[in-house]
Amino acid sequence: MLDASPRIPNYLVPPLLPPPPPSPLELEPEPPPPSPPPTKPYQFLSSLSSLRVTSEFDTDSRVFFHKLSCKLFDNLAKLKLSFINNAKREITEPQLALFSKYLSIYYDPEEQNAIFRGYYNVGPTWHFKAAIDVKAQQGELAVIAKLADPSYAVEVSSPVPDVSLPRATFRFPIGEFSLEEREEDDVPRLSINGIVKGPILYGVGAARYMDEELKLRYSYKDGTMSFIPSISLPTNTASFAFKRRFSPSDKLSYWYNLDSNYWSVVYKHTYDKDLKFKAGYDSEVRLCWASLWVGDENGKAKTTPMKMKIQVMLQVPQDDITSTVILFRVKKRWDILLLSHATLPVSLWHGYWTSFYVMIYIIANCFIIYNIMASVGC
Repeated sequence: MLDASPRIPNYLVPPLLPPPPPSPLELEPEPPPPSPPPTKPYQFLSSLSSLRVTSEFDTDSRVFFHKLSCKLFDNLAKLKLSFINNAKREITEPQLALFSKYLSIYYDPEEQNAIFRGYYNVGPTWHFKAAIDVKAQQGELAVIAKLADPSYAVEVSSPVPDVSLPRATFRFPIGEFSLEEREEDDVPRLSINGIVKGPILYGVGAARYMDEELKLRYSYKDGTMSFIPSISLPTNTASFAFKRRFSPSDKLSYWYNLDSNYWSVVYKHTYDKDLKFKAGYDSEVRLCWASLWVGDENGKAKTTPMKMKIQVMLQVPQDDITSTVILFRVKKRWDILLLSHATLPVSLWHGYWTSFYVMIYIIANCFIIYNIMASVGC
């Protein structure tokens, strides 16, 4: 430790004087180039530090939905495993996916099928996409060309190995439309779908044409009120929505269908970003309900306190009050320590078998988590 007391000067040693200033004609030597930062060995695996587990339970369906994900190779790829755990503790609908910037692989163990999706960009103008279904032996190729203005683009896609006219999609600032050949009664026909949106009468108007049906929608919004009428042609099905905000935390929404005379109303009170109360009535199912959200309703679990979202709902049928039920939904995320250089032998970090060991370790962790949840009655 350094002594904080003042030192006694030593007069036997002459004090150090500053060096004389350099001559203006003498050039200062160039400083040595900075040494490169030390590279951490096997840095591409250093980000593999946690396993993200997200579990969701809904009392209406009475099943658990689990999703496990982990980033690999210094965030160059992401591995995701999802499955459903029913009331009999059986694993159903497993899905395994591997994502990267240019390639995505989806595998279904029950169907023993894999879907490959590839992406590749050639500069800011040309973009190529490809997809193939191994079991169906079908795929699709697509080319996207962007013009000088990024809001204008043309996409041409074609199924493979079927030989047919490609589908063309044209995008522009106020919408898009596509041309596609379809067979109806063994007769090829040209199908046109599109959507156009733009400002009109102090609001926003939208027209969408799909499957020979035209939907017109107008939306007017100001600081406290919203009015949204819509109509579908040629069925002449009309409806409108009305929303009124009484305060920054109180909002009332009303929707009415002119064709069926069905209507619904919803009142929402926001206490905080992570606490919200809703109550409403739906005339089509003749049901009154109230719901309390803990956690951001539209956000992800990782952005909420304790990384958990809870919804509690009370449903009261109008025709049978005795059938009142209380439902709840819980979504929780855990970040579990997966592995590090201290937990695995150094030999596992060498050679071409690294990915294989990582996959085995992830699967082992999945089985451990499942056994723990099954032992507590999940």
